[in-house]
Amino acid sequence: MADEVARVHATGRPILVGTRSVAASEALADLLDQCGLEVNVLNATRLRDEAEIVGMAGEPGRITIATNMAGRGTDIKLGRDVAKNGGLHVIATERHESSRVDRQLFGRSARQGDPGSAQAFVSVEDELIRRYLPKALRGTLAAAVRRDWPARERVANAAFGLAQNKAQSIAFKQRRAILRTDLWLDEALSFTGSDTIG
Repeated sequence: MADEVARVHATGRPILVGTRSVAASEALADLLDQCGLEVNVLNATRLRDEAEIVGMAGEPGRITIATNMAGRGTDIKLGRDVAKNGGLHVIATERHESSRVDRQLFGRSARQGDPGSAQAFVSVEDELIRRYLPKALRGTLAAAVRRDWPARERVANAAFGLAQNKAQSIAFKQRRAILRTDLWLDEALSFTGSDTIG
């Protein structure tokens, strides 16, 4: 991942790297710093600076690392000659539990007719796979990658799709259960009228 950031950075294009956690954003920033690359970290811990950091993420050669919660609602405007050079390049360090969050991250590039590109780095050891893909399918995925099967991309796409679908299904059921509890509490604890004392 650091090699890919360095490769794209050498072309002068700005890069936005999306991580799932503050710890991951800081670990990657340290790694890139050791490679001699200047990085701006946006991980929802520097709220005052968020809009400014995101606003500058489209400047030539800029490397910005952000968690999925950071910088929402702020447009990334491309700097001078960035569009001619290919636009903003977005990198996801792993897939999120919600495919919507992945689409939001990838959508930060190539907005409003601007050029851009996006890519994701995935691993059979990603949290999404470990938590939501059945053990047998994890084994099949690992074998496809390890043995360099011709269909390994299709197997990987299917595995990550299944894991995301399961994560999204669980999240939906949890939201529905919370809603039911809220409705029950509203009904059980509500009262009408007023008591008079005296």
